[in-house]
Amino acid sequence: MIKLNTPVSEKDIEMLRVGEKVLFTGTIYTARDQAHLRLIEEKNPAFDLKGSVIYYVGPSPKKDGFAIGASGPTSSYRMDKLSPPLMERGLKVMIGKGDRSEEFRKEMIKNKAVYLIATGGAGALLSSKIKKCDLLMYEDLGAEAVYKLEVDEFPCFVAYDIYGNSIFSKS
Repeated sequence: MIKLNTPVSEKDIEMLRVGEKVLFTGTIYTARDQAHLRLIEEKNPAFDLKGSVIYYVGPSPKKDGFAIGASGPTSSYRMDKLSPPLMERGLKVMIGKGDRSEEFRKEMIKNKAVYLIATGGAGALLSSKIKKCDLLMYEDLGAEAVYKLEVDEFPCFVAYDIYGNSIFSKS
């Protein structure tokens, strides 16, 4: 198990290997398809992409006493063509669920970024690791807006590392 604080460094990325459990503490951001489209065009986003972590999630409405509603990962393949421009600007970690395209993997390796998976169907458990949630950008997108999340030991697993390994490969 590896514990990392955000933002992440290249040294952090270099030590991650497929299958390892990672616990993130610090700030991560949410962004899905529509937010990615806007972030690509955004000259000065409200957060620094360099060393950032983006979690593919559309959280459900929060209940009293909680920072956020259920927050399970969404299928990541929809961001395959939208992620490379953000990686080129410094995005280092993407968290979602499911396998991704070979083209995405090549771009990820080129940009020294990693893809991690969070456990699908565990949205309530994952939301318990989110201590604060603030709307950051694109309010009109509702649950798909960009939110700034403060997390404490948010659990995920390395699905693709910068060495070309995949948790989805049968070897």
